[in-house]
Amino acid sequence: MGTLYLYGLNTALSESLYTPLQMLEVTMRNRFHGVLSEAICENWFDEPGFLAAPRQPDQLAKAKDELAEDGKDLAPGRIVAALTFGFWTAMLSPQYENLWQTTLHKAARREDGKGLRRKDLSGPLTPIRVLRNRIAHHEPIIPWNLRKHYRNMLQLTRWLSPDAADWCAHHSRFEKVYPDEPVKIIKK
Repeated sequence: MGTLYLYGLNTALSESLYTPLQMLEVTMRNRFHGVLSEAICENWFDEPGFLAAPRQPDQLAKAKDELAEDGKDLAPGRIVAALTFGFWTAMLSPQYENLWQTTLHKAARREDGKGLRRKDLSGPLTPIRVLRNRIAHHEPIIPWNLRKHYRNMLQLTRWLSPDAADWCAHHSRFEKVYPDEPVKIIKK
C-alpha cells in the first residue's frame, strides 16, 4: 500500500469519526450540565470547592477568558460549551465517585433502565479522548482498533441519550469508510 493511500485512508477514517465524537461530547456535556444544574444550580461549576480534578479550575478559567476576549457574555450555556472534552471526562475521575453516587449517575442509563457505575463510562472514555486528540492533531489512527472505539462511542452516547445515538448511527459514515480487510502497514 502506498503512502498516499494510507494518508487518504487516515484522513477519511478521521473524518468519519467526527460525527460520533461530536455527538458523544455534546451529549455528555449537556446531560452532565442538566443533571448538575437541577441538583445544585445552573452555575454549579462556580461553587467553591466543587471542581475536584486538578486541571479543571484552570480549564474553567481559560474557557471564561476566551469567551470574554471574544466579547461574549458568561452565560452558563456558553461556558459549558466552551469547556474541553478533557474537562468533561474528568467529571468521571475517582475524585467524583461520591458525586456520581449521589447525583451524576442520573445522566446515563443502560438500555434496560439499570444504572451504571462511573467506571462503565470512564473506562472507554479515556482511549476515546486520546483518539479524539490524535485525530485533531492529524496523527495516524489506522493501527488503532477503530471498530471497537466506534462501538464504544455509540454505546456511551446511547446510555446518555438513545435519540442522540440513533441520530449518530444514522448519520455516521464510519461503517462505509472502514476497510473490510485489515490494513497492513509495512515499514521500510
